[in-house]
Amino acid sequence: MKKEFERFDMKKPPVRTKWFLRPLTYLFSLPDVKKHRLKITKTGCEGLRPPYLLLCNHNAFMDFKAATAAIFPHRANYVIAIDGFIGREKLLRDVGGICKRKFTNDLILVKQLARVVKNGDVIVLYPEARYSLCGTTAPLPSSLGRLAKMLRVPVVTFICHGHHVNSPFWNLHDRGIKPTEAEMTLIFTPEELENASVDEINEKIVEMFRYDDYAWQKERGIVTKYGRRAEGLHKVLYRCPACGTEFRMSSEGDRLFCRECGKSWTLSPLNELSADSGETEFSHIPDWYEWERGEVKKEIEAGTYSTGEMPVTVDSLPNAKKFIRLGEGVMIHDMNGFTVRGTDVDGDPFEMIKPVPTLYSCHIEYEYLGKHGDCVDLNTLDDTWYIYPHDCDFAVTKMALATEELYFKHRREIGRPCPPGLA
Repeated sequence: MKKEFERFDMKKPPVRTKWFLRPLTYLFSLPDVKKHRLKITKTGCEGLRPPYLLLCNHNAFMDFKAATAAIFPHRANYVIAIDGFIGREKLLRDVGGICKRKFTNDLILVKQLARVVKNGDVIVLYPEARYSLCGTTAPLPSSLGRLAKMLRVPVVTFICHGHHVNSPFWNLHDRGIKPTEAEMTLIFTPEELENASVDEINEKIVEMFRYDDYAWQKERGIVTKYGRRAEGLHKVLYRCPACGTEFRMSSEGDRLFCRECGKSWTLSPLNELSADSGETEFSHIPDWYEWERGEVKKEIEAGTYSTGEMPVTVDSLPNAKKFIRLGEGVMIHDMNGFTVRGTDVDGDPFEMIKPVPTLYSCHIEYEYLGKHGDCVDLNTLDDTWYIYPHDCDFAVTKMALATEELYFKHRREIGRPCPPGLA
């Protein structure tokens, strides 16, 4: 069932940034760039002029401001998820926004990017397609290499450091981290692209995208003065390494604790964890996160992974005007992928099925907009559903990890395993 709502016009050609908006976008970015004393190091970019493809890592909204400062005064088009357009479609189109529904195979987007190249502008692309959950690299799509060869323009990476530890996805409070850093590096000229294979291009991109914001912070000795720095961390670290219980972690102030066994950890100003008593299983946040991935992978290899039927509320975003309450239903995430079924407010059935091979990762939100709760975001080419589980124990983080591991297992089974870092 698909209601006849007005759909976002994905085919509308990208707008070249209005001349009078270019300095405004820079001025909008400047206060935060100065506040965090952002240092941008450029390598191989002498004489670089558009068009080129700028591949950026993604940890916080500050990433957009940093990229805008780095490429000014050149014109750019930014690939932005549809929820970013809500209530401001015209403005975002006028500053160069191109709409994308996350984790969909969108041939229209490829045509839009080719148009940006023809216009002679910069393509700003965030291939991780979501904020990093713990300041480390998310899987990158293997289509990047093919896209780069097709566009035939210089490929540049823009890797920011410090934006996650300043405003982590699980608690967006600005911690005033400074200085922050960014590295802008030319990794392929058009001539080098022509002589490189798709695999070689992908390998180089993956190499450039290796980052760890918490390791970066510790190496530089930059402290987090925010006293409530651990609050929200249990959204990512949802499984207790002491007793193994899931979904019973909580956090308050600078402490993380398990409500099942009572064990607790304190998060230092350098964002290092230490157990308040007994063994410190993981002092480094990304290590705890990767241990959870390993536990999810065990369930998947055993064929036992399943959330069971979870009661959910579903909101639809067919266009950029506002979310529409679709209705109540159930969601199952298991060895077959995602299945969402329910009945809308008019009594009509709705359904979305995302089999494992169609989804190498998924977008999740924690306490969306500060009031809606945790959710999973699933997309088709013409609709986006924000799906909110309720009245059950769950962690959307586990669903995100499982989505990736299910996809990797599928690729191994068909004899096409994903190289490290790629999906």
